[in-house]
Amino acid sequence: MPAPPEPFVSGLVLAAGGSSRLGRPKQLLPYRGATLLDSVLETARACAFDQLLVALGGAVDDVRGAVDLRGADVVVNAAFGTGCSSSVAAATGALDPRCHVLVLLLGDQPGVTPATVRALLDGRGVAPLAVCRYDDGRGHPFAFARTTFGELAELHRDKAVWTLLERRAAEVAEVTVAGPVPRDVDTWDDYEAVLAATP
Repeated sequence: MPAPPEPFVSGLVLAAGGSSRLGRPKQLLPYRGATLLDSVLETARACAFDQLLVALGGAVDDVRGAVDLRGADVVVNAAFGTGCSSSVAAATGALDPRCHVLVLLLGDQPGVTPATVRALLDGRGVAPLAVCRYDDGRGHPFAFARTTFGELAELHRDKAVWTLLERRAAEVAEVTVAGPVPRDVDTWDDYEAVLAATP
């Protein structure tokens, strides 16, 4: 018998934040010769998703003008000020109808690698939800099966994705990933730490 086909996987990079704590668009912070968001999108493209989405909101025009968005479908989240969960909800309407699994990546977390995403997808099995279990706790990227898309479309509060994981705790697969949770950039201290850790 032929092997079952690989599921259609969409990747969503969450990059709509207003950078209120930083005071300037963190998507455009210099990083590895380009921008922070460029680095995350490069990783996302290396994952060879069947569909790549990027949610923008704060400084959307500046980001469009400075960041290489090739290969990505842009979703503009006008409600970005209510938290990244609203970007997940907004992006569900742009998912390809064939999508069976959605992977969430943070646009300000450049330490995630394609190998981490592959481990997450391979380790998910048939679980409706999957997260990475790092040495010091759970962290992104996350994966969601099609059966959760209705709930994702209704998210509207900050941290609502985490609330969904708690609500469906018995259905969450934890995939072990070596090392600490990759740092995301919310403050200047975060940015400096990310730069210091860059090879």
